[in-house]
Amino acid sequence: MAAGAAAAAATWRSFFLRAPLLPSPRLSAACSRPSSSGPAAPQDRTAKTFRPAASSTHDWIGPPNPLSNLRPIVYHVPENESELERRLRHLRQETEDWNHDFWTNQNITFSKEKEVFIISQLKAKGLTLRDEDGRRRTLSSEEMAEFYKSFLDKNRTRHANYNKEWYRRNFTITLLMARVTLSSMWRTVTERKSSSSSKNNSSPPT
Repeated sequence: MAAGAAAAAATWRSFFLRAPLLPSPRLSAACSRPSSSGPAAPQDRTAKTFRPAASSTHDWIGPPNPLSNLRPIVYHVPENESELERRLRHLRQETEDWNHDFWTNQNITFSKEKEVFIISQLKAKGLTLRDEDGRRRTLSSEEMAEFYKSFLDKNRTRHANYNKEWYRRNFTITLLMARVTLSSMWRTVTERKSSSSSKNNSSPPT
């Protein structure tokens, strides 16, 4: 029983602590992991309102959000942005917001259920949440493994649906990135040919 619970705990940690990567021309990474430090802090809305200077030429990546533990990204809007580039930027931003919302809700649920589990286990032992010195009591890793297994089993379908949607979005983003790159290359070649042709036409006859 203890060995099975420990294996479940290892599976849970492997599932949640893995950092999924969101394709980006600048290799920006979005990492997700559960928050287990107690009740969630008030949500930070800075990333939603911050906008870099118009002269900025790079994506801006902020500190990890206290709820989702994901780093918010403000994507650079290039000058003369094409329709294809705009679609890619919007999809990446929408995917980031979707990912943030999922892990925010997941981490809040995890923290609340973990707290309830700890309190119930201590109560069953006739103990309060804090000892005589005011220090918070904890459970053993074997006892917490039971909670991790239960939480993973209860959310298995939800996690599977998240993974399917995550891969679907990443596949679409990757295709759009390829199209943007090919379009940019073709535009560069066309402009060079046009420039070369203009120079030849403007050269005086010998």
